[in-house]
Amino acid sequence: MERILIIEDEEKIARFIELELIHEGYGVIKAFNGRDGLELVKTQPFDLVLLDIMLPGLNGIEVLRRIRQFSDMPVILLTARDAVVDKVTGLDGGADDYITKPFAIEELLARIRVALRKRDFHNTLERTSKIVLGALCLDSLKREVWVKDTLVHLTKREFDLLHYLLRNKNVVLSRETILEEIWGYDFSGGTNAVDVYIRHLRAKIEEPFGLKFIYTVRGVGYVIKDE
Repeated sequence: MERILIIEDEEKIARFIELELIHEGYGVIKAFNGRDGLELVKTQPFDLVLLDIMLPGLNGIEVLRRIRQFSDMPVILLTARDAVVDKVTGLDGGADDYITKPFAIEELLARIRVALRKRDFHNTLERTSKIVLGALCLDSLKREVWVKDTLVHLTKREFDLLHYLLRNKNVVLSRETILEEIWGYDFSGGTNAVDVYIRHLRAKIEEPFGLKFIYTVRGVGYVIKDE
């Protein structure tokens, strides 16, 4: 069951939204001021936050700013204000969407479904973007490489070469195949470029950590093997 936190100081509105969300199958928790709402976000798991802007103690924009310091969960702003500046401030502050009071509950429910679908898509994208091989992790979305929890800085060519080798794990790749894939068909520098960049990769992801990922197949090319 997906859990939604409502941070809304008008208790009648909060109760109305709560009942509609429960009817739709969501789990719901309510907070009636910004500080209590922020504390709930810090201490409990939620899938989405409905956040009123005009809150006592700590206003919604400040609550949003603090949430974004540690979480990227979807946040939809609820506001009685219709000024463009308030909408822009909220969106620039990291809100996923906003809805202006009074609103039709059907529209709010639709916006919640959209925000949750976007979250699920992003999470799926992040999972599928990572290739893990022992202590080595490559994230193609962020274009980052980690070895033993250490971020390793690679050039674009080095990253593309490593990514290609990992995508073809346990497959022996000839220098010519690697050259065509990474450098392109019109590259005229010769297959020696592959050997040079393999040495660069080994110097960055293997030697400092005492690990072995890339193996040379004499007379053919290179392969990344499972440990």
